[in-house]
Amino acid sequence: MKLVRKTALTLALGVAAATTASAQELTIAIVNNGHMLNMQKVAEAYTADTGVKLNWVSLEEGVLREQVTSDTATGGGEYDIINIGMQEAPIWGAAGWIEPLTFGDAYDIDDMLPAMRNGLSHEGTLYAAPFYGESSMVMYRKDLTDAAGVTIKDNDSWDNIKAAAAAVHKPDDGVYGACLRGKPGWGDNMAFITTVVNSFGGAWFDKDMKPKLDSQEWKDAINFYVDLLGNYGPPGSEGNSFNEILALYNEGKCGMWIDATIAASFLEVDGVAYAQSPNAGNPVGANWLWAWAMAVPAGSPNAEESMKFIEWATSKDYIKAVADHPDFGWGSVPTGTRASTYAYPEFQEVAGFAAAEMAAIESAAPAATDLKPYVGVQFAAIPEFPEVGGAVAQEMAAALSGAKSVDDALAAAQKAADAIMREAGYY
Repeated sequence: MKLVRKTALTLALGVAAATTASAQELTIAIVNNGHMLNMQKVAEAYTADTGVKLNWVSLEEGVLREQVTSDTATGGGEYDIINIGMQEAPIWGAAGWIEPLTFGDAYDIDDMLPAMRNGLSHEGTLYAAPFYGESSMVMYRKDLTDAAGVTIKDNDSWDNIKAAAAAVHKPDDGVYGACLRGKPGWGDNMAFITTVVNSFGGAWFDKDMKPKLDSQEWKDAINFYVDLLGNYGPPGSEGNSFNEILALYNEGKCGMWIDATIAASFLEVDGVAYAQSPNAGNPVGANWLWAWAMAVPAGSPNAEESMKFIEWATSKDYIKAVADHPDFGWGSVPTGTRASTYAYPEFQEVAGFAAAEMAAIESAAPAATDLKPYVGVQFAAIPEFPEVGGAVAQEMAAALSGAKSVDDALAAAQKAADAIMREAGYY
């Protein structure tokens, strides 16, 4: 993906300067996850206070990524505010696709968790403000594991995780041992799969940015993933992403779920316990780091009003607004962004997951290493990664469904990734 704007950025910025003061309507593209949907209700008070009408476009995350990328890259101007994450924010900021964010002193940017601020910045400039942040962890039904006589520990081995899944797997009773992402997408199945690969000692690219999808580590990791989910997961797992698995879990159909820490805010079943992500000998990169954040496309005629909304929606005041809202409360506040959220006694009382979530966020390791020579945990912070990750995601879904063998899927994935990276001029 070439980072070239098809519009005259300087001209657009000139238009923005002339028109921001009169903005009375904003169009906001959001991912259709719980906290984002809650925001629509909470923000009714913002409209009442400011008179700014908010038009919401709520999309499944794969569709959101495609539409937001296309519109922002071409300067289409469909949205005033967009949901993006850590993969896009620094790259798009450096390319001039999104505006740098500046907020008043009351915003208290130093209260933002360092992992979130760093991941959404380029050369020290913040380009997207986190609405909620997350790592990943194990969420499991302790009542089921206790009844089966098995335990799940922090940073457990994958072998023990598989044994626990087998022990609680009772499909005749409607309970599946492990519910895991299988829906294709660089931020869907590949988010989880990449952490498994990392934990097996694999990586997306070598030091020359050549794909390593044909390595033994990838083969071992994908065989394990397909075996675990194929034997102890729900049928049709290749179609399941976050929202589908959340529904299954709340219906009592999942023994364990390894996914975004933010999911814990929406679990409605009893007996849930939490553990840090498992690994196969390499804990670095076994848990991801992400934020769904809010950004302003460059050249937006409503940039000033958009930044005011983002400042409110990612502030301490917003946290309190959710906590005080009659439909929500402290158990529904967005987490993973501000240290102050975790200090409220009211939050601590209802958020049994808080300590596990914070431990996961603080242990996530996005920095480049000798083993993983690029920034990012469950993604690589390069412009081409969405294309590479999307191509590989389709092959992994084919392996999971049984449409292809693991070896054939990885061979096709390696070929596709190599072609993309060569075309981009990496080697």
